[in-house]
Amino acid sequence: MQEYNGNLTKMSASANQDSSVNYVLHLDDHSIDMNALIGHTITLTHHNAIYCHHCHKKTNKSFNQGYCYRCFTTLAQCDSCIIKPEKCHYAANTCRDPAWGEANCFSEHFVYLANTGTIKIGITRHVSDAISSRWLDQGATQAIVVMRVPDRLVSGLVETIFKQHIGDKTNWRAMLKGQPENVDLVSMRDELLQKVDAELNQLASDKGLTSFAVAKSDSVNIHYPVITYPNKITSINLDKTPTFTGKLLGIKGQYLLLDDDRVINIRKYGGYNVTLNVA
Repeated sequence: MQEYNGNLTKMSASANQDSSVNYVLHLDDHSIDMNALIGHTITLTHHNAIYCHHCHKKTNKSFNQGYCYRCFTTLAQCDSCIIKPEKCHYAANTCRDPAWGEANCFSEHFVYLANTGTIKIGITRHVSDAISSRWLDQGATQAIVVMRVPDRLVSGLVETIFKQHIGDKTNWRAMLKGQPENVDLVSMRDELLQKVDAELNQLASDKGLTSFAVAKSDSVNIHYPVITYPNKITSINLDKTPTFTGKLLGIKGQYLLLDDDRVINIRKYGGYNVTLNVA
């Protein structure tokens, strides 16, 4: 029996050269290879204590997946413009932390299409070795870069244009139902670009840009460590069920998949103090 104690954060995910995904769970000083636990029985116990990711103070409730209320309402990374980048208010001199904004928002961003059981549009800051950790967090089995843009605000404005024709949400239940059929993302990207061409040109003119960098890369396929997908999904709520036991049959997105069709979204419980036992 192995035992690990600490505060939950989202699992870090990385892709191998064959586009298979590795997951590591961080519990304070412990870095746990979650792929190695697939097929093992695990027990996760929440100790009725939550600690803020940022200030590390104890909090009665986790906001924005791991922050206390004070940090949630004051930190730039918790502002509403992180969810809706088209609402960026840096230019109005009202950014919660201009230095944080300059470091995180004023760099190239990528607009992408992803297959997460349904096809969605999204944005990400990083596409390392052709695969973004954002795609892995969302459980995308296919993804393709559509455009490269100069900053976060413009990425949000571009995404808003595309959202007239395609959704931007991940249906987590559809994502966990199994391996979706592959779609031709290259053709879909090209069709969408034609539909929004006039609006993109107008946006470029409004923002003083000479043009947008349209990507011509191929789509990538991503493979998750899953033995069996659930038949009828039941989500575990740590606030109502502070301890659970089950055989780990797979990991996709930020979800652990158990042998009794139960799943848990690890990212949702950021800051929760837990013990993980592995049989």
